[in-house]
Amino acid sequence: MEYRLYNDGCCMNKKGCCKHTNKLNSYDWLCDIPESELATDYVEVQFKNTRKGYYLNSNKIPLEKGDVVAVESSPGHDIGAVTMTGKLVLLQMKKNRVRPDAEIRRVYRKAKPNDLEKYEEAKAREHDTMIRSRKIAEGLGLQMKIGDVEYQGDGNKAIFYYIADERVDFRQLIKDLAEAFRVRIEMKQIGARQEAGRIGGIGPCGRELCCSGWMTNFISVSTGSARIQDISLNPQKLAGQCAKLKCCLNYEVDTYAEAQKSYPSREIPLETKDGVFYHFKTDVFKNQMTYSSDKNFAANLVTITSERAYEIIGLNKKGIKPDQLISSENNNKPQKEYQDILGESVTRFDNPKKKKKKSNQGTRDNNGNGNKNNHQGSHENKRPENRKHSGNNRENHSKNGNNQHPRDQKM
Repeated sequence: MEYRLYNDGCCMNKKGCCKHTNKLNSYDWLCDIPESELATDYVEVQFKNTRKGYYLNSNKIPLEKGDVVAVESSPGHDIGAVTMTGKLVLLQMKKNRVRPDAEIRRVYRKAKPNDLEKYEEAKAREHDTMIRSRKIAEGLGLQMKIGDVEYQGDGNKAIFYYIADERVDFRQLIKDLAEAFRVRIEMKQIGARQEAGRIGGIGPCGRELCCSGWMTNFISVSTGSARIQDISLNPQKLAGQCAKLKCCLNYEVDTYAEAQKSYPSREIPLETKDGVFYHFKTDVFKNQMTYSSDKNFAANLVTITSERAYEIIGLNKKGIKPDQLISSENNNKPQKEYQDILGESVTRFDNPKKKKKKSNQGTRDNNGNGNKNNHQGSHENKRPENRKHSGNNRENHSKNGNNQHPRDQKM
């Protein structure tokens, strides 16, 4: 199977199956099916950042994922990259509510070197155009922010993306921009989430922003999602780079809502002989519920399991008040240490063993007094004259005895 490496860093085979994901990439899981390639003449084309469009390949040009093409625009033509072909394009069009019977523009040709040169020249002017257009809008006193500028592939048209809280009359702004840049002007209003998706960046999780990486539809996020997941309502932590609530707050809210159905109601207090306890928080992962003796703030917090909470609620309905929230059986159970996947204790390095210091003094007798003579004697045996004396004893031993030392035997 042959592979090609395109400018976007996506390694694809001949039919367009992508092995890596890039910005708003869609994996074509039907690329190995021959019938899928000939299912439709529509193709999906991506332009700068998150803008995509669907075009008709009326000339039957053999297109593959990653090919740079020139497509019909108004006026002139635009330059983009093919991101999807085959049967999946029809599913994407249905998802984005694009009707096949509507008037859809055509694919002209694969981009030529001359087309790419004009596209690069127009792209190089985008940043300077954005800075200058902001100054023009500020001079007119308009309450708006121009967040991005996108030139058409042939350089004859520029799209200005702006953010505004209220309705803005930019008729004079369009005249000034057309006079300053000598191109056709188009104004598009976007939201704060769409602006973050177009600009891009890194989120607090250390990964690329979801809105610029793979999200195409933006669903409203409310603080109720944070309450269901027992997340602290801290505006600085809940807000993303767009100053709105993070989109990821909606990812797991359904799972938390389903899991909390197996827990008792948070509005039911638990009555014991020690007093009344009110719900404080719930840990879904550990199957634990924490109760406080005060309804307004945390005081005398006690953590129990959901089964114990149901048990106390049942006793309260019968008019019985237990001595305390925690049962006597749980008090006698030893607490388990947290362990990692290898089964080793996480706290094994908390109390390192102290190394014993080696004593440099001589051996001690039973009374605790040091025997320095033995210590000194051991050093004396290591002196050169003592070594010589020990050698003479070895020679005498070899002469007198029949059993010679192995090292003194003659080979």
